[in-house]
Amino acid sequence: MFALSQIEHDLPMPPHLLSRPLPDAIKAELERLFLDKVSFRLLMFKPFNGEVLVGRIIGYDDKGLQVSLDFFSDISIPGHLMQFGTVRGPDGRWMLKTEDGDELYLDLDDEIRFLVSSTKYPRIPIDQKEDDPPFAPMQIVGSIKGDGLGLLAWWAADEEEGEEAAEQEQ
Repeated sequence: MFALSQIEHDLPMPPHLLSRPLPDAIKAELERLFLDKVSFRLLMFKPFNGEVLVGRIIGYDDKGLQVSLDFFSDISIPGHLMQFGTVRGPDGRWMLKTEDGDELYLDLDDEIRFLVSSTKYPRIPIDQKEDDPPFAPMQIVGSIKGDGLGLLAWWAADEEEGEEAAEQEQ
């Protein structure tokens, strides 16, 4: 999920620094750019396809769910990547209709386990209109189609039932 990276940077040299010895000029420019952090390590969030993450639902619309990891919020789970039987309810919320006829709603702030289906790195827009959403340099598309995926509360209930059945057998 996280990667420790070494960054390469092309350093334009202002003409007024060219009279200095080259190592001093480079150091001065790097200090100006990186605020006295000439030597540093960078920890980057870089999920891989197939990785399972746990986030919190922060919104929903006709297309699907929006999920946040607290430090990163450009995650969407489209309707076609939700479990079979997931539909929009009369109030606009997404819900899973089970074979037993139960309706399990996916509500705001619920914790959800999802699989990373794809990661997109869109081009930086040249012109952005005032009413456009803020630019997201990375976008994750998730899926809750599969066993163990979906709301954590769904699976916690199954685990409790399994534990109770095991206790009764003993």
